[in-house]
Amino acid sequence: MKIYLDMCCYNRPYDDQSQIKIALETQSKLYIQHLIKDKKLELITSAAL
Repeated sequence: MKIYLDMCCYNRPYDDQSQIKIALETQSKLYIQHLIKDKKLELITSAAL
Protein backbone atom coordinates (compact mmCIF):
# COMPACT_ATOMS: atom_id res chain seq x y z
CA MET A 1 0.00 0.00 0.00
CA LYS A 2 1.22 3.47 -0.85
CA ILE A 3 0.80 6.28 1.66
CA TYR A 4 1.29 10.05 1.56
CA LEU A 5 1.91 12.07 4.72
CA ASP A 6 1.35 15.82 4.67
CA MET A 7 3.62 18.29 6.46
CA CYS A 8 1.42 18.38 9.58
CA CYS A 9 2.26 14.72 10.25
CA TYR A 10 5.97 15.39 10.32
CA ASN A 11 5.58 18.18 12.86
CA ARG A 12 3.07 16.40 15.12
CA PRO A 13 5.68 14.87 17.50
CA TYR A 14 6.85 18.39 18.34
CA ASP A 15 3.39 19.63 19.32
CA ASP A 16 2.01 19.77 22.88
CA GLN A 17 1.53 16.11 23.82
CA SER A 18 -0.64 16.89 26.87
CA GLN A 19 -3.71 16.91 24.60
CA ILE A 20 -4.95 13.34 24.05
CA LYS A 21 -5.85 13.96 20.39
CA ILE A 22 -2.35 15.19 19.59
CA ALA A 23 -0.72 12.37 21.56
CA LEU A 24 -2.77 9.76 19.66
CA GLU A 25 -1.98 11.37 16.31
CA THR A 26 1.70 11.35 17.25
CA GLN A 27 1.62 7.66 18.13
CA SER A 28 -0.20 6.90 14.88
CA LYS A 29 2.38 8.80 12.86
CA LEU A 30 5.25 7.00 14.58
CA TYR A 31 3.60 3.62 13.95
CA ILE A 32 3.08 4.44 10.27
CA GLN A 33 6.73 5.52 10.12
CA HIS A 34 7.69 2.12 11.58
CA LEU A 35 5.61 0.33 8.91
CA ILE A 36 7.35 2.36 6.20
CA LYS A 37 10.76 1.48 7.62
CA ASP A 38 9.79 -2.22 7.66
CA LYS A 39 8.64 -1.88 4.01
CA LYS A 40 5.04 -2.79 4.85
CA LEU A 41 3.95 0.59 3.46
CA GLU A 42 5.46 2.64 0.65
CA LEU A 43 5.88 6.35 1.31
CA ILE A 44 4.94 8.65 -1.57
CA THR A 45 6.56 12.07 -1.50
CA SER A 46 6.26 15.31 -3.41
CA ALA A 47 8.80 17.91 -4.45
CA ALA A 48 6.81 20.54 -2.54
CA LEU A 49 7.70 18.94 0.78
